[in-house]
Amino acid sequence: MKTNVPSSLWMANILGAGQVCSWGSLYYSFPLLAQAMGAELLWSKSEIFFGATISMLVTAVFTYPVGLAIDRGYGRWMMSGASLIAALMLWWWSSVSYLLSFYLLSAVIGALQAGCLYEPAFAVMARRVGAANARARITTITLWGGFASTAFIPLEQFLLDTIGWRQSLLVLALINLVWAAIYYLCIQPKYDLEHTNVAQTREDNKVRDRAVVKAALKNSIFWLLLLALTLYSIMFTVFIFHAYPILQEKGLSTADVVNALIVLGPAQVLGRILIAYFAPRAPMRLLGSVVACVFPFVFGILASIEMPAFWLVALLIGCYGLANGIFTIVRSLVVPEMLSRHAYGALNGLLTIPTMVARAVGPVAAASLWMLGESYHVVLIAVCGTAILFALAFWAASWVSRVRAAQ
Repeated sequence: MKTNVPSSLWMANILGAGQVCSWGSLYYSFPLLAQAMGAELLWSKSEIFFGATISMLVTAVFTYPVGLAIDRGYGRWMMSGASLIAALMLWWWSSVSYLLSFYLLSAVIGALQAGCLYEPAFAVMARRVGAANARARITTITLWGGFASTAFIPLEQFLLDTIGWRQSLLVLALINLVWAAIYYLCIQPKYDLEHTNVAQTREDNKVRDRAVVKAALKNSIFWLLLLALTLYSIMFTVFIFHAYPILQEKGLSTADVVNALIVLGPAQVLGRILIAYFAPRAPMRLLGSVVACVFPFVFGILASIEMPAFWLVALLIGCYGLANGIFTIVRSLVVPEMLSRHAYGALNGLLTIPTMVARAVGPVAAASLWMLGESYHVVLIAVCGTAILFALAFWAASWVSRVRAAQ
């Protein structure tokens, strides 16, 4: 009787709390840091956001090998090592004064994001309980992750106002250092459902997973999902990275922008709670098809109004957050539902590669569009169009999947 085996819920809470810190320090803080860096170092918007482009291109390179490594039992080293090196990179960032140095550390941070954001956490959890049984625990992880923007946007703004952007990075570095130690102590592959010490069984699993990946690459559902998730990634990243200046351009004060964006986190959490308690067995294809309708609605309204009231902006951000919170769960579970219950890390890694390339291109492309007319109106129109194409692609994947399931 293994009374000392940590529960999967305990593990999900550890991974979820880590997501708050990883997303908050390595992702949501960037737009605020970019504003402060540009003012001090006199770098242009496109120069700074090119650092984000480099970061996410490198993330795309590392997502598949990281997923493969986690499938083979190295999740502990992936997540603890990524958080440790992230702390060192944030410390380096605090002293950067040259654009080349900023681009180099951005590249390293990109590799680290592949090892400590949602995808590796989901893969670690799927290996712990089995991909077919991971829905409830992955939902728990995303419930935690939904608080990343709520916690870190006001935290980073407070740090910028009180100690400046360089010192704020040292605080973020310390947070990552703490979580590196927690991951190392708490992620124990020996308790994984798929863990095995038998060399032949490990080799059989490798052969099985390679066959699963090859079959997926010949499956139209895989390519439709890849297209949908890539378009979603463009939409998500452009808005997250540019929401701060977009809302300022709409006439909101800095305080109102921060207060509006704080709504994002609770709305994401609310969406995930609604799914967890009211639709715990709803098919991912159905949930994804419904929430895909929300994004064109939100961005269409935001693009069409000038000088909106704070309550309306907060409402739109809330709708966006609600839909995004639900779709994060959908994105994490379409692989076992619509493709295969095996090779979760590898398949998720393959689907993530183009989404990370899209995230890389999105922010700098949006910054370039802004520079054409020094207005975010055309950017919002482009985001709205992307949201419509995303919905169409996901509906197509859902329809094909449903037809094949019926057959």
